Amino acid sequence: MDLGLAGRVVVVTGGTSGIGLATVRILLQDGARVAVCARGAERLEAVVADLAGEFGAERVLGRALSVLDAEAVRGFAADVRQRFGGCDALVTNAGQGRVSTFADTGDTDWRDELELKFFSQIHPIRAFEAMLRASGRGAIVAVNSLLADQPEPHMVCTSAARAGVQNLLKSLATEFAPDIRVNSILLGLVDSAQWQRRYEAREDRTQSREAWFASLAKAKKIPLGRLGDPDEPARAIAFLASPGASYITGAKLEVSGGVSRFA
Repeated sequence: MDLGLAGRVVVVTGGTSGIGLATVRILLQDGARVAVCARGAERLEAVVADLAGEFGAERVLGRALSVLDAEAVRGFAADVRQRFGGCDALVTNAGQGRVSTFADTGDTDWRDELELKFFSQIHPIRAFEAMLRASGRGAIVAVNSLLADQPEPHMVCTSAARAGVQNLLKSLATEFAPDIRVNSILLGLVDSAQWQRRYEAREDRTQSREAWFASLAKAKKIPLGRLGDPDEPARAIAFLASPGASYITGAKLEVSGGVSRFA
């Protein structure tokens, strides 16, 4: 199915690894022009060079910055406007989880986590809002977590922040309509560098990677019996960012292998 991404300009934050990079590649494969930002300058340069070699330098833009730096994000938006003439879709994909209970989460931890989760959305959305409205078909897709609806006691701070972000996105879907669609995906467990590090630190050194991940999926009670591949949520993101999802806004799409317990 043609999602209508050819020629569209899509911005992806946190786009040099994992789900972000998988999303960038799918968007480029479908004909979009993509601007990507991430904190690590060295890795970003390498990723952009690789993508430019495969898809053409004229279709890829990269900037090293923190999405918590409002001025840097505004500068990135200005670069996107100058290079591509505008922006049709924004994918907000930044921020990791904090493992902590209420008892061992200090005030600074709370402030840092709430700032990261909220302003990794707020700064890019503010910076690109005008271009998304001008597009006539603007879309925002936020990468959120299943924790927003299904909090875990060992991630109390992140769970609370994720729930707040989901509420924000729902509000924006109403406020920005009909000019900009706002949707999100709720992630379960997806294979990543973090899980690879945990595998490498496993106690049973004889256990294969396949067996270790299978046992993890069983322990987490994932009905599909495995962790997700980054390409799987990436395809959902690309769909929600595309004209193919033109009548979808204010929605959340669970990509978790069926692990959720809520209706």
